[in-house]
This record gives sequence, structure tokens and C-alpha cells, in this order.
Amino acid sequence: MSKIPILYWPHKTNGNADYQLSRKVINNLTGQMPEVVLEDLDIRAIFQEKQDAVIYYPVLCESTGWWGELLGGDGVIVEKIIVSPECQLMVIVPSQSANLHGKNQLLAAEIRPSSGFFKKMNSSIATVSDMLATDAGTILALFSGNNQNQFINVIESTGNSYLGCIGQY
Repeated sequence: MSKIPILYWPHKTNGNADYQLSRKVINNLTGQMPEVVLEDLDIRAIFQEKQDAVIYYPVLCESTGWWGELLGGDGVIVEKIIVSPECQLMVIVPSQSANLHGKNQLLAAEIRPSSGFFKKMNSSIATVSDMLATDAGTILALFSGNNQNQFINVIESTGNSYLGCIGQY
């Protein structure tokens, strides 16, 4: 059974070179044009309806917080595809069928910005991919790292909260 490619595209499509290029890249990879979802993406509903679906989620230069809906959800990232300097596609599959084997893990945490945290967290452990400030004065952050246990130890030893891994590539 072949996988069903689904391109989520919450942006303008007319005259959008990244949209056209994303469709072409997916077609070249899978041998079929993707179904396109232009409105709200319900990952859980898609995977319940189509267990063999693969969602291609665009992350553009100005995208922030895109990863939040993957926390505790039914999908995980298994690959990153560079489409252009402004666009990359995150490949999302159902959690239960994911074969995670990449060395770059995408790890989320809620942190209180402090010098102690930044002294302990260095680029050999993880680097920040995205950050969002909260009303509570904390930061929800997505990190890329290759040792989940070491990352969790630094997060928890500095009084912060580990939220989970949303995939790896």
C-alpha cells in the first residue's frame, strides 16, 4: 500500500513559488501529487481517517510556534526536506508507525530565561530552533539536539520543564 502524501499549506497559494516547488518536490519523492489542506490542520483526524497518510508541513522563515500542535499529538517528524532558502517541509507520520532513527532530535521545553540555564545549556547539548514568550514570563522553546537524556538533565537541573520530543531526522 502506498503512502498518501498530504501537503498542509496555510499560506497564499496563487503565485507562491514555494507552494509550487513543495508540490513538485513531494511529487518527485512519492510519485504522486499531494492532497492539499489549506485550512486548519487536524493531525489526529487525518491519521485516524488515513493511517497511511504522510503530512508535509511547511516551515517558512517567519514561522514560529508551528511545532506546538505536535506536542502530545498523534504525529511525529521523521524527516526535514529543504525546498528553498525560505521553506522547509517537515515530514510527519503517525506516532505508532514512526521509525525514528535520525540523530537530530526536536525537543521542546518550557524555560525560565536565566543565566544559570544558559551557562549549562550549550551548543554541544542542543541549539534553539524556535522560541515563543508566554504571558507567564516563561519561554516555550524548540531545541535541536542529539542526546535526549543529556538535554532533559540540563532542563530539569535548572528548574525548567521538559515537554517532549516531537520527532527526529
